[in-house]
Amino acid sequence: MTLAATPSAGCPARKTGLQRRVKGSRLRWKHGLAGGRTALGSARTSGDPRRASNERVFAMAFAKVYPMYVQKAEKKGRTKDEVDAVIRWLSGYSQAELDALIAQQVDFRTFFAGAPAVVERHPLVSGVVCGVRVEEVEDPLMRQIRCLDKLVDELAKGKALEKVLRS
Repeated sequence: MTLAATPSAGCPARKTGLQRRVKGSRLRWKHGLAGGRTALGSARTSGDPRRASNERVFAMAFAKVYPMYVQKAEKKGRTKDEVDAVIRWLSGYSQAELDALIAQQVDFRTFFAGAPAVVERHPLVSGVVCGVRVEEVEDPLMRQIRCLDKLVDELAKGKALEKVLRS
C-alpha cells in the first residue's frame, strides 16, 4: 500500500514528493530511478517486492556482511581463517584477492561476478538456510549468496571444515 507522505512542519515530503510504504509498524523508504524516493514495489521492479528486496541485497557491500560471517563463526568457536577458507572455496578467490575485495568494499553483485569458481561449486551446496531451500532459489546471484550463507551456517554449527567444503 503506497501512501503520499502527509505534509507537516519540517516534513521532507513537502519539498521532494517522497512516498512511503507502511509495512507492519515500520515505515520503509526506497530510492527510485529518477533519484527521488519511492516506495518498495515501484515501477523499477515491475511490482515484484521480492525483486526489490533482492536488489537491495545485491547492492549491499560484501565488506559490511563479512564481519558478521566472522562474528557468527567465532561465537561458535570457529576462526576467521576457517570463514576465509569457506569463502575462498566457494568463490575461487585467493586470500590476497579476498582481502583486496573487502578493502574495495565491492557489492555482492561484483563479488560474485568476478568469482572464478562459484559457478562450478554452488550446485554442490544444498539444504535450507533461513527457511529457504537453496536449490529452489530462482535468481542465480541470490542462490550464490544463499550458498555462502549456508556454508557459514554449517561451519558455525560445528560441522568439520572438510565436510563444509564438500571434500
